[in-house]
Amino acid sequence: MSKLTIKSGKNELTLQKSRRLVGLKTSETTGRSAESLDYIESEVMKNLGGFQIVTLKMAANDQLDDKLDEIRERDEVSVGTHVYFAEGSKRPIVPTGDIYIVFQEGVSEAEQLIVLETFRLALIERRSTERVLARVTPDSPNPFKVGHALQQISLVKFAEPDLDTILDEYTFALPNDDLLSHQWFLQNNGFVPDTNYPLRKGADAKVVDAWQRLGNMGKSDITIALIDNGFDLTHPDLKGKIVKPFDLWNQSSEVLQGDPRYTHGTPCASLALATSNGQGMLGAAPNARFMPVSGTSYANHLTEQMFDHCVRNGADIISCSWGTTDPAFSLGPIKEQAITRAAKSGRNGKGCVILFAVGNDDLDFVNFYAAHPDVIAVAACTSRDEYAVYSNRGREVSVCAPSNGDWPLVAARAWWDAGMQGFTGNRKYWYDGVARGQYYKHFGGTSGSTPLVAGICALMLSANPDLAAREVKDILQQTADKIGPLSEYVNGHSVKYG
Repeated sequence: MSKLTIKSGKNELTLQKSRRLVGLKTSETTGRSAESLDYIESEVMKNLGGFQIVTLKMAANDQLDDKLDEIRERDEVSVGTHVYFAEGSKRPIVPTGDIYIVFQEGVSEAEQLIVLETFRLALIERRSTERVLARVTPDSPNPFKVGHALQQISLVKFAEPDLDTILDEYTFALPNDDLLSHQWFLQNNGFVPDTNYPLRKGADAKVVDAWQRLGNMGKSDITIALIDNGFDLTHPDLKGKIVKPFDLWNQSSEVLQGDPRYTHGTPCASLALATSNGQGMLGAAPNARFMPVSGTSYANHLTEQMFDHCVRNGADIISCSWGTTDPAFSLGPIKEQAITRAAKSGRNGKGCVILFAVGNDDLDFVNFYAAHPDVIAVAACTSRDEYAVYSNRGREVSVCAPSNGDWPLVAARAWWDAGMQGFTGNRKYWYDGVARGQYYKHFGGTSGSTPLVAGICALMLSANPDLAAREVKDILQQTADKIGPLSEYVNGHSVKYG
């Protein structure tokens, strides 16, 4: 089958006719589409360059050229064209019929018209003295052949037959981690796969929607610091993404592991950033880097040190699922200034995004750290879009996010985690006693909702790394869904839901 070389954009394409595909335009006056015609075998594409791309019903001895010529004579067919492929490509190509021509400088309009008449082309638009847009007519040769011939004429500087082909759609394919379907808080379909327990469809943080909108699961240059205790740095969902670890208690990069009293940091970290590796669960921002800062402390010096470490080592987001509501231990100015400094000077002046859990005390005031004006104070709601009754309330609540109170979260488990006291077997780790892997467990509280929002903040910075910390907080608050009774909102804010 003969080949044809044409200029297209900055490239030269060597084209070959398809052995099976043709393009048809059918007359609207017949009221019949191509796929309804008895000589059409199948429709391959609805529209490419204005043509329906189809295969034809052909006998064993039929030639495609002859069959297409025959069909062109039908009353209902206004235009028929061959379909082409460029060498090295599997994308079908059709000529639209338009040809962009640039004549040599000094070629007169009369000479230009002679060239157009030679190939039975219609002048559609004159764009300058040398540049014209022409179009083939029923008497013209194939547009690609015309373009090729024009390129050989000395009067013509450039001729490009217009063509159409398939473009890629950058759709996002969901990861295949096996516990994703259990993570209702990322996308709530109204049920838990291995139970008959009903949830409320749509009661989620819309994280899967965010991944699809971004076309990815966040950027790997965003770093989430988690300040907590009990990080399992060998966990398959956390290892391999750790940067600048620090242990406040031993003042080194060797993070304390294996103490059964401390396991809290592992599930918190996983909800923010558990990686996508084909197994287990995912965090809200699976591509984010993980800065573990081990060792919580009320001491002024250590409070300064924990936040200064995050700023100095490039943390974008700082998630804290701890604090106090004991009135004897409210924040003094040194602690407040340490948080303010991170919120203002981090990220080269754009500010670290800092989140604190409001606390699980069912009180009408929030964790004193969460009350700091530069902090995103995170409360908890449930898998039914209802208030989690343990979650503290207050005017400082920024947003609420899914956690337990109805059906719990799935999170990573440290290898030394002994589970809940008073329970045996799988119930030490799983609300319903159904095991879902040795590395995971059910989790909840505002400790769970806070790192979930931290991961969402990482997706926001992935979309726009220039956002200041205060802008991230504003966007979260302004765009969050209003759940619960509208009567509980005053000027758009609820002390329960934020």
